[in-house]
Amino acid sequence: MSKRQAISRLALAAGLAFAGCGLASLASAATVEADKNAGRNPNELRICASNAEAPFSAADSTGFEDRIATVLAQAMGRKAVFVRTDQPGIYLVRDQLDKNNCDVVMGVDVGDERMLTSKPYYRTGYVLVTKADRDITASDWEDQQIKDQSRFAVRFYSPAETMLKRIGRFEDNAAYMYSLVNFKSRRNQWVQVPGDRIVTEVANGEADVGIAFAPEVARYVKASSTPLRMTVISKDVDRPNDKPIPMHYDQAIGVRKNDPALLKEIDAALEKARPQIEQILSQEGIPLLKPNT
Repeated sequence: MSKRQAISRLALAAGLAFAGCGLASLASAATVEADKNAGRNPNELRICASNAEAPFSAADSTGFEDRIATVLAQAMGRKAVFVRTDQPGIYLVRDQLDKNNCDVVMGVDVGDERMLTSKPYYRTGYVLVTKADRDITASDWEDQQIKDQSRFAVRFYSPAETMLKRIGRFEDNAAYMYSLVNFKSRRNQWVQVPGDRIVTEVANGEADVGIAFAPEVARYVKASSTPLRMTVISKDVDRPNDKPIPMHYDQAIGVRKNDPALLKEIDAALEKARPQIEQILSQEGIPLLKPNT
């Protein structure tokens, strides 16, 4: 685990959940069903991917991480092969990578202790999404501008829940938050609020503030017909008697711990493909921060 990162964003969400229960280049990519008996072809890069993880990944390989994986494979001189599952992305490490169904997981936190992780290929953070005409300019989640708002659209298992508890807005928002998933119980099942729903709630005036990890919502903020403001949160979430939850994360590619040779090859390819990767991230509208590792 990196010195900067007190907590892995994805590992934290996984722990909470388990406790509770270029487009043209994509034509060269293939999609296969998970097959643990399939041998690894040195001319292919087998990418663990979820069909239920837009905008990161999609069944037609048009998620932005799908596009990055494709240019990465090309930089490695390999063919991108997406090994897809209908499970949410939170299960990719446990049920796909660890079972040798595939070889890389895109978009993990640098230092995630479940895997070896590559050099970061971008850094971003959690954001506040508001209507532009509301003129909410705060970047600190404890700012009075935020505390004064009434309704918040957030992702479950995320730091946003802790934020709402800290500013005394969690209980008031509980019924509203569960209405976003048709009041499905989180007990013994994975339930999540899609990023596009958070943006739609803010754009329609149903929520005063949306809180999410920037890549989860950037595409939808950019495409919204209602002018929206997306502000990167500046302050970590401190917790009494526990480690703080960082708001900014370096994103990397994960491989199995016994695969350092593949990791070395990926690191070299990331440098080679950097201009294409940065173009994809820019097209997605993700706010980028200066790398910290």
